[in-house]
Amino acid sequence: MANYKKSLILVKEHLDNGETIHSSIYGTYEIKLMGKDSIRNGIFIATENRIVFYAKKLFGYDLESFPFKNISSIEKSKGLMGHSISFFASGNNAKMKWINSGDINSFAEYVNSKIGKSEPVKNVINQSEKGIPELIQQLSELKEKGILSEEEFKTKKAELLSKI
Repeated sequence: MANYKKSLILVKEHLDNGETIHSSIYGTYEIKLMGKDSIRNGIFIATENRIVFYAKKLFGYDLESFPFKNISSIEKSKGLMGHSISFFASGNNAKMKWINSGDINSFAEYVNSKIGKSEPVKNVINQSEKGIPELIQQLSELKEKGILSEEEFKTKKAELLSKI
């Protein structure tokens, strides 16, 4: 219902005190409503704390928040119909396609800089004084906290087990 510029203004009403918008993109968000796939035109904004999806409706709005601490990875792509971006947050996959406003590269770079997705894993694996079972336990804890996705956990676990 609202275009990119209007959405940028409207979403500010839903930010915390002191929270500012660092990057934004506008496109079509894929969601599930009552178990069925649905799409909604809206905006993704990145603040210093989270990603927020906002879409104005005829009578109200849709709002979804994804704290950076729960985001494990972000992907961007370009196809025949335009740019897409996906990120994984605590077992959920959020995807926006047909992005037609905003700077997708700046958005992805900013989000990547905030999630620090590989830092915890590097710290765990570089601790050579620990045994492999202890490292796998630490990876499991990172997965439970939402820092690692299930896929990232399985990959690193297999990597560690191959060293035995």
